[in-house]
Amino acid sequence: MAIKVGDKLPSAKVLHQKDDTVAEIDIAERASGRRMVLFGLPGAYTATCSAAHLPSFIRTAQAFRDKGVDEIVCVAVNDVRVMSHWGKSSGAEEAGITMLADWDSELTKALGLQFSVPAIGFKDRMQRCAMLVEDGVVKVLQLEEKVGACDLTAGETLLEKI
Repeated sequence: MAIKVGDKLPSAKVLHQKDDTVAEIDIAERASGRRMVLFGLPGAYTATCSAAHLPSFIRTAQAFRDKGVDEIVCVAVNDVRVMSHWGKSSGAEEAGITMLADWDSELTKALGLQFSVPAIGFKDRMQRCAMLVEDGVVKVLQLEEKVGACDLTAGETLLEKI
């Protein structure tokens, strides 16, 4: 069953790399007592993710902070080094977006948002989503309805909802 508004974020481990240090983070603990925007996407460096989804949150990062968001988190089913490099090369890190690797799909599966497309090597990837989480509880949840689209889950769309 997929996560919905009113649910608590599940306890799930993801990885974050800062400089040469890799840390394991429990997403539920990280969200506790904080106002967090979390957006998930199928994969680093993929077409829609790189051209639309991540850039929309880079553009809106300061506006989210102005609305009291403590942290903006991007999650994808990739390894931690790929997520770190993508954060640097895209400008996401500079914009203050935390890039987290759900390397084994633990969070993706706990959220009930996994999908697979074996023909292109996608296994248990995260469905495109965007959410506002307050003290660990999902307050706003946007799930993309069309494959390859980034309309309902764009930073600007989520920003309008909060």
